[in-house]
Amino acid sequence: MTIHQPPKPGTALWVYAHPRRGSLNDRLFTAGVEALSQRYQVLTSDLHDQRFDPVLSDRDLGDSAGKPGNIAELVGEAYTRGQTPEDVRTEQAKIAAAELLIVQFPLWWYGPPAILKGWFDRVFTSGFAYGDIDPELGLPRRYGDGGLAGRKALIVVTAGEDAKSIGPRGISGDLDSLLFPLTHGVLWYVGIETLDLHVIHDADSLDGSGVDHEIERLRQRVRTVGSEPARRYRRLRDGDYHGTRALREDLLPGRTDLGIHLAAGRDRRPTT
Repeated sequence: MTIHQPPKPGTALWVYAHPRRGSLNDRLFTAGVEALSQRYQVLTSDLHDQRFDPVLSDRDLGDSAGKPGNIAELVGEAYTRGQTPEDVRTEQAKIAAAELLIVQFPLWWYGPPAILKGWFDRVFTSGFAYGDIDPELGLPRRYGDGGLAGRKALIVVTAGEDAKSIGPRGISGDLDSLLFPLTHGVLWYVGIETLDLHVIHDADSLDGSGVDHEIERLRQRVRTVGSEPARRYRRLRDGDYHGTRALREDLLPGRTDLGIHLAAGRDRRPTT
């Protein structure tokens, strides 16, 4: 059973995934945490500095190590028995406390670095982040519900490409679509709403004034982040995916883009 984790008001967690000190990301991280600290108690998870091990393995299974079965369910059993490894418990305690999650990383091969993916693999476990069944609807509490509902997340991402090449018609694909597995498949899955992405374009070619501009832009963003509206996706429990978990045929017929999963009023694209 998943125990809902109510956040502590005024607490934020900044998860940071970049290996180099003195880099653009490092400067953004330092400045962003400082600015956010003016309004929140800020916890941090500097994954490289902590030498966080991203590899899910038998140590995450407790007494279930070597037992056949679904590995996600076995990890959940270990959580229920209090056998979650200490490094993961530490991260889960930070998330449980935070009402705001900042996730910062460079875009590598059109996705987050492996260390961040592994952080989600090991930390967002069954029993902690998801796992319940709604007794009235008979549906799993996922996609808008779950153990981490009631939180918002801001993704801060640096990209080497310009806004057009990684935009809606860009050769590299639309960044919102590229990060859909994170915003929808990870965060919304466990109930966390996401804000509009904060993107630093042309990150590899910024000069000194460009870096200063991006640092100040991030400072300004995090100073007002608490009042921003979330980008709401459709909830599983509301019936839009009744029967097959595919969007009902009568909703936005003919469309197959990822924007169909946004709740009404958040999609600016044509409906036909």
